[in-house]
Amino acid sequence: MQGTPCKSPLECCSLYFTHDFSIFNTNYAMFFSLHPLAFSWSLGNHENFALQIADATNFYITEKVWLCLFNSTQRYPRYKHTAVQLHERIQSSSMDAKLEALKDLANASRDITFAQEFINLDGISFCPSLFLFGDLLSFTLTAFVELMDHGIVSWDTFSVAFIKKIASYVNKSAMDTAVLQRSLAILESMVLNSQDLYHKVAQEITIGQLIPHLQGTDQDIQTYTIAVINALFLKAPEEKRQEMAHILAQKQLRSIILSNVIRSPTPVNEEMAHQLYVLQVLNFNLLEDRMMTKMDPQDQAQRDIIFELRRIAFDAECEPNNSGSIEKRKSMYTRDYKKLGFINHVNPAVDFTQIPPGMLALDNMLYFARHHQDAYVRIVLENSSREDKHECPFGRSSIELTKMLCEILKVGELPSENCHDFHPMFFTHDRSFEEFFCTCIQLLNKTWKEMRATSEDFNKVMQVVREQIMRALTLKPNSLDQFKSRLQNLSYTEILKIRQSERMNQEDFQSRPILELREKIQPEIMELIKQQRLNRLCEGTCFRKISSRRRQDKFWYCRLSPNHKVLHYGDLEESPQGEVPHDSLQDKLPVADIKAVITGKDCPHMKEKGALKQNKEVLELAFSVLYESDEYLNFIAPDKHEYCVWTDGLNALLGKEMTSEYTKSDMDTLLSMEMKLRLLDLENIQIPEAPPPIPKEPSNYDFVYDCN
Repeated sequence: MQGTPCKSPLECCSLYFTHDFSIFNTNYAMFFSLHPLAFSWSLGNHENFALQIADATNFYITEKVWLCLFNSTQRYPRYKHTAVQLHERIQSSSMDAKLEALKDLANASRDITFAQEFINLDGISFCPSLFLFGDLLSFTLTAFVELMDHGIVSWDTFSVAFIKKIASYVNKSAMDTAVLQRSLAILESMVLNSQDLYHKVAQEITIGQLIPHLQGTDQDIQTYTIAVINALFLKAPEEKRQEMAHILAQKQLRSIILSNVIRSPTPVNEEMAHQLYVLQVLNFNLLEDRMMTKMDPQDQAQRDIIFELRRIAFDAECEPNNSGSIEKRKSMYTRDYKKLGFINHVNPAVDFTQIPPGMLALDNMLYFARHHQDAYVRIVLENSSREDKHECPFGRSSIELTKMLCEILKVGELPSENCHDFHPMFFTHDRSFEEFFCTCIQLLNKTWKEMRATSEDFNKVMQVVREQIMRALTLKPNSLDQFKSRLQNLSYTEILKIRQSERMNQEDFQSRPILELREKIQPEIMELIKQQRLNRLCEGTCFRKISSRRRQDKFWYCRLSPNHKVLHYGDLEESPQGEVPHDSLQDKLPVADIKAVITGKDCPHMKEKGALKQNKEVLELAFSVLYESDEYLNFIAPDKHEYCVWTDGLNALLGKEMTSEYTKSDMDTLLSMEMKLRLLDLENIQIPEAPPPIPKEPSNYDFVYDCN
């Protein structure tokens, strides 16, 4: 067949069914090209066949999408005939033929359309029956993982025998790396997607059986192992999480991760960083119960903890409990509780009825008193010897500091799907939160002295301490000692210098002429921001596909066409190193068809139930494009910056206002910069609040120059 010359690789489609090579004119409907070929080759119903693209992907093009191929250059997955063929081939009696079929199945299953066709043939139930063949195991598991990852089939459909079989691959001491990785991935998905399967998996897998996989050198295996531990931790009932944490401590999980992962010669990759972050969050969330528990002022066991704090601080001064009258002892207790810095001197138990931080604050104080006794006694006695208004109240400070640390570490919040913010120093100690507190309470006392603060300055001191802690954490110290060292360099004087420098860079002019000039410049700046957003959309962004189980190889890319009329998007095999060309993206959406941009919890993909989806941070990164009547293109931005860029850009395309935080920040920065440039010549000149008065008209105009 003759046709016009091809303009792109996708326009030239080869049929390898025979040894012929045919060129098709894409200006004609696929019916006129495929139907005659099917008839001449006696292929039967041509709707069961498709054209295959002659590139590395080997994707197929169906008749349904032939008409839009030329304009959108879309690649479409293998069709029903391929699914039927593979379903038959994997049942071959020849081991070699079966192996080749499974290789093809593992590759084809990545596409959701093929997966749907294969699953419709009951192919998913056939996969487990192949697990007896050891040589085929790797490709069988790979195909199974890919098919299940589309969410078409419920995990609850699989039997206990199947779970036991998968668990056996994980429990074996020597197992093929690919098989082990896929098995861990399957177990993670089972746990995250079904509470019933969680109980069954927990019976088959123990922490002790998972630990050896962390002691190897393969970071992918380590990542999947920690992912399974996180999944078990996340889905465990509330009453069992403390028990599980105790087992993890007994197995020395923390020290194993520290030595074999964090301090390994191999740098921690993005996915491992996420799993370590999740583990860090889940460990800190164990504190939530104590954080939200009020102290019972009538509970003698709890009151004894306060007595212990008093005993350690004033041991030398304490008299025997039975000495003196009751009134004298009460007076002595009240004096000591005042020295300890409690708000309620008579009954300090009342101070711990505030939640948060509840009993967690008292736990921290007792830990500090017992494990850092010298520092504790020094702080208490040092402050008790000062004037009343200059003393740093240890009790009140400890309660507010504990509350602050819980806010900084987001205790009680679910881990974010996109965050990688783990801190190595929290993996260096079994009681990392308590040690963190001990370091920070000493910092608070030091800052109080440097500020020469009084009781009226308490909130100001806490603000400075929060800034010191946040700036030190930003530097990601590798140990608690390094964290202390960073805090030493962030004294109150240094914080003042940093604040002054930032204030000078963000100088705000408030005079009326300046405000009028800002208002005049603002539309120009907004147009500049709009163009920048649209340019960024034209460059495109790689988005990670969010499913019930995190995957490293599931990406899709979206970008705006240069004429701002079409959104091109499509799946990718891996995260791209640069821009992805328009003609390699599979689908397109005309901007004219977009009805609205939806954000947050109103997005359809945020209404789905998932283990990690319903948390604040993921909701803040989610947005959807509504087109036609009820069709959606769903996004989860990789970070807040990309979220703002895309929501701003899409709103700009729709002629709506750009309202993101990033736009406000850009507006402030660019306005400030433009104002400084325009006012450069007026440096050191006082700008009046009001314009100068208009002078009176002259008595005559004789001074006007006569051009004649």
